[in-house]
Amino acid sequence: MIRLAVISGKGGTGKTMITAALAQLLPGSIVLADCDVDAANLELLLNPKQIRPEPFMGMKSAVIDPAICTGCGECEMHCRFDAVHPEGGAYRVNPIRCEGCAVCVQVCPAAAVTMQPRQTGEVMYSQTERGHLVHARLVPGAGNSGLLVHAVKKMAMEQDKDCNLFLIDGPPGTGCPLISTISGVDMVLIVTEPSVSGLHDLKRVVAVCRQFRPRILVVINRFDLEPSLTETIEMWCCEEKIPIIGKIPFDPAVIESVRKGVPVTSAGTSPATQAIQILKTNLEQELMHYNNKR
Repeated sequence: MIRLAVISGKGGTGKTMITAALAQLLPGSIVLADCDVDAANLELLLNPKQIRPEPFMGMKSAVIDPAICTGCGECEMHCRFDAVHPEGGAYRVNPIRCEGCAVCVQVCPAAAVTMQPRQTGEVMYSQTERGHLVHARLVPGAGNSGLLVHAVKKMAMEQDKDCNLFLIDGPPGTGCPLISTISGVDMVLIVTEPSVSGLHDLKRVVAVCRQFRPRILVVINRFDLEPSLTETIEMWCCEEKIPIIGKIPFDPAVIESVRKGVPVTSAGTSPATQAIQILKTNLEQELMHYNNKR
């Protein structure tokens, strides 16, 4: 199985649109994962049918037993995150504010505080027309999204380990979810755009990816909106020896397909569809070359 992550240095570059289109066009057996767990939306374009959900248990949270609590206030005094407050003669922990440091457990003289598992999300195993999709939802305000990304990837690889391709819709940025996404992958396809922030964040995400040594590829979306910046991106990628395997023009058909909730490649012929077909062909050659080297 070749593991390919489609990522971006910033949000709004069209990463999910490209992932959905590639899922539809690439041959062979595919298992899909949406690792943008903070704002997962690949399902909006692939219309999956859920097979089963599984709870995701994040880091433990402190819980105070009101029957044991003496109301001394030591827990509130030592909590750096303002998660403990008096309530009805005892104290209570706000699970949203609790960071799981367990200081309250250590300072409680009555041993009224324990660390308990809490559900901070849900991992879903679903069926699409193109293969299984593993996606997730994180409880609003909950942390540990990097751990949830790991859980999504683990389920996909365990359930569909015999597939030819593991195609991941990754998160934007360079934080913990991105690091968890690209850890262990063979290739990354970085989606960028011709803007000042697009180039800046492309450089940042490439620097992060190089720590993990995958094959790095780039596609420029909406390349015709600012030709001078597109040329700057091409020059930088050339200097860094990073192949640009696709350039997709701005196309109202993409917006219309997103409104309909379908991949743009299923909405008929358009300039974007033709460019994505070229991208698919180039990517297929990269995958074949990588497979032959192994």
